[in-house]
Amino acid sequence: MESACSFLLLLILLVFSHLSCFNGEVIFEERFDDGWESRWVKSDWKRSEGTAGSFKHTAGKWAGDPDDKGIQTYPDARHYAISAKIPEFNNKDRTLVLQYSIKLEQDIECGGGYIKLLSGYVNQKKFSADTPYSVMFGPDICGTDKKKLHVIISYQGQNYPIKKDLTCETDKLTHVYTLIIRPDASYSILIDNREREYGSLYTDWDILPPRKIKDFKAKKPKDWDDREYIDDPDATKPEGYDYIPAEIPDPKAKKPDDWDEEDDGIWKAPKIPNPAYKGPWKAKKIKNPNYKGKWKTPWVDNPEFEDDPNLYVFKPLKYVGIEVWQVKAGSVYDNVLVCDDPEYAQEVAEETWGRNREMEKEAFEEAEKKRRAEEEEEAERARQEGERRRRDRDRDRRYHDKDRMRERLRRRHRPHDDYDDYHDEL
Repeated sequence: MESACSFLLLLILLVFSHLSCFNGEVIFEERFDDGWESRWVKSDWKRSEGTAGSFKHTAGKWAGDPDDKGIQTYPDARHYAISAKIPEFNNKDRTLVLQYSIKLEQDIECGGGYIKLLSGYVNQKKFSADTPYSVMFGPDICGTDKKKLHVIISYQGQNYPIKKDLTCETDKLTHVYTLIIRPDASYSILIDNREREYGSLYTDWDILPPRKIKDFKAKKPKDWDDREYIDDPDATKPEGYDYIPAEIPDPKAKKPDDWDEEDDGIWKAPKIPNPAYKGPWKAKKIKNPNYKGKWKTPWVDNPEFEDDPNLYVFKPLKYVGIEVWQVKAGSVYDNVLVCDDPEYAQEVAEETWGRNREMEKEAFEEAEKKRRAEEEEEAERARQEGERRRRDRDRDRRYHDKDRMRERLRRRHRPHDDYDDYHDEL
């Protein structure tokens, strides 16, 4: 009894210590448990055209935990739009963390798997691709060439994509995408809790003019010595160096026995390269004591740059939304998180994706094994059917050949039969 109480006390202390370490704020967290439909609104966009998709509550075809469900796009070749209202979040002087997981379990062929944060008022029933957003983040795949990871942010009503060429995951397993934007305008992008990219809003987006620009009016100073090595001034050419021939007679050569000087002329040994010849003399190189390095165009302050200390600040965020087009449906969104603490986001990722990833991988491999077996069975059935049809064609061809042979024999004997009948009549 005493040991049980001690264990319970230790558990309570661990829980409280964990809570005390979390000083951030969870703005919105959606794990798509029962009742999720009361928090999300499906848009009617494209419904009148018959191309509006929907979402179903499922863990997908293979899952580490079948009870850990998300929302999956369906059916194929549709526009999918759904959004949830979140408590208003102003990220001034605060870190913004946007995180979610997605499983592209279909052969997506062409389509998006990103998510959006929206500011201002949004008519959720009319939420569409034209609805202004503050952040768009996530994968976008089309064919084998486009495997892009979008990071698009809005500034003063205009959307700016990241300049870096970022790639997303393309397998059929669940992956966690995390975007972190800090008050110093730095950012980090994580995939599966590992940092894949980092930098600054100042340099990796063309939002503001650059702080520094190259001074193309500048010219290299006349006394700038950019020769890293120079000839050794103390080096001297060895005496007689210029008289060393490049070729010499082959000392091993012998005049042929049948050589006739009257007919063939005076015999001369063929020439071979002179091993003592080192080419034109050059002084050895030494390091230049006056070397200043390669001259580069200097950077100067950009007169067009005007700093905005609130570059990282968005209009108050009020909604999170999914708005994508997919040729083949089947993407499972889950574990949507908006908060201001990257460590908490990391814990959520480990608690959800990290806990299930190995089991999901095993389930996927088992499903792939079953799929390959079914394909092999189908291929074998097709092979056997093809073989049967070939045998039938061969049999029919033999029958037709026999019929043609009988007809030829009948025609061949018919004139003789007529001749015999004629003689009988006579």
